[in-house]
Amino acid sequence: MQPIAIRIHKNDNVVTAKSDIDININIDKENINTKQHIPVGHKVATQNISKGDAIIKYDTMIGIAKENIKIGDHVHVHNTGMVDSKKDYQFSQGCKNNEVLPENERATFMGYRRPNGKVGTRNFIGIISSVNCSATVCKKIAESFSEEVLSEYENVDGIVSITHGTGCGINSKGLGWELLQATIAGYSRHPNFGGLIVIGLGCEVNQVSGMAQSMDWASSDTFKMMTIQEIGGTRKTIQEGVEMIKQMLPILNKNKREKSPASELILGLECGGSDAYSGMTANPALGSAVDLLVKNGGTGTLAETPEIFGAEHLLTRRAINEEVGQKIVNFIKWWQEDYLTKFEENREQLHQDPSPGNKAGGLTTILEKSLGAVAKGGTTNLVAVYQFAENIKAKGFTFMNTPGYDVTSVTGLIAGGANMICFTTGRGSVFGCKPAPSIKLATNDDLYNRMTEDMDVNCGKILLGESTIAEMGEEIFQLILDVASGKQSKSEINGLGDLEFVPWQMGAIT
Repeated sequence: MQPIAIRIHKNDNVVTAKSDIDININIDKENINTKQHIPVGHKVATQNISKGDAIIKYDTMIGIAKENIKIGDHVHVHNTGMVDSKKDYQFSQGCKNNEVLPENERATFMGYRRPNGKVGTRNFIGIISSVNCSATVCKKIAESFSEEVLSEYENVDGIVSITHGTGCGINSKGLGWELLQATIAGYSRHPNFGGLIVIGLGCEVNQVSGMAQSMDWASSDTFKMMTIQEIGGTRKTIQEGVEMIKQMLPILNKNKREKSPASELILGLECGGSDAYSGMTANPALGSAVDLLVKNGGTGTLAETPEIFGAEHLLTRRAINEEVGQKIVNFIKWWQEDYLTKFEENREQLHQDPSPGNKAGGLTTILEKSLGAVAKGGTTNLVAVYQFAENIKAKGFTFMNTPGYDVTSVTGLIAGGANMICFTTGRGSVFGCKPAPSIKLATNDDLYNRMTEDMDVNCGKILLGESTIAEMGEEIFQLILDVASGKQSKSEINGLGDLEFVPWQMGAIT
């Protein structure tokens, strides 16, 4: 029989319930009886823990006891607090020689080779708005092409409007401006776009002409720019955009998938709607798949700066040098000391608390969530650290500074060049993100069975003893190759991804 609770490390003083456990139930191998009802995914104390003492999970402190906790007690937000503690970053102490296969032995997928050498996993036409004022026009142009019309172009995956809510009264200096520019620049060069139209209003701060100059854009058969005011209004701009796409479609349809090495994949790593099993099943299984991708010469990029807080020392130890590791530390400090100070009234909650859904799933502190979240990055060396939307150039395991909001985080990853996304969830986040296909990994069997139309992989098989983390990693890696080659993910089948472009907006708007 499978045990009813999971122990992650021999030094832990809590275990995690695999199902609801009633009062006075003996937990096998722990030789303890529960003193309270323990909800599925929640923790139960295996030792007496005095007030002020550390609560240990993953062989790491996830919080301190706010009161005396007895063996068999439910351990959660009611009796657990959090304190900051200094970390020993041990820069590069865990660095090792990564195994990378020779080119002729690497896995392959069928992708779209672009003129600049990059490889796309999809072949979209994108319509990007420079400002919210042109968003409706972008959407109307995309909506003008029915599935019946697009079915005539078998090598074109669709037309997607990339719109957002800023760009007009925005300060043209500072970090907010820089990140918006980097985000639009990243999408404009994304290999999953075979064709692109950029549309502005004409009087906004974020001018199309200014971006064209700074980003070296030039009109071609598959890249066009225009503004509504210059064209002559909404109707004329929509009509012009439709004609542009009609000319692009037969050109893009000539593109054919060709065998490409897995080294051309940049995999964005995301988690949302996490639960206590995220750090035990889906996240480490995805980490195992990332190790395989790195072994095949590819790139995996972890994100969400607030969700590595408290576990950043696990990444600095894997950094190839102190400079790379220090970038992680600097982003953590910036998040705590600069970014959150702008929202002082919510600082404690933002700094310490998981979301309500996380708590319901058994996650008690941000430290506990972070320790599970970093498992998505596997075990190989950390080779580079990037600012939000910065161009991801390194091969291997990398990190990007993004907020914890899933949609904005993935926007930054795609702008950086991620042509695939893997998204783990324990509560059931439904997420898609054009132009990059998103693979959804469920942490538990119940979630997968309830939401099988949205979940691509059931990592709950690890809990059931039906699969190991390594076996699940191999399954995920193969699915990454299959989806990169054209197989539709569940989010694509459901038509998700048109509304998930959300640049990181910061600073005053006027």
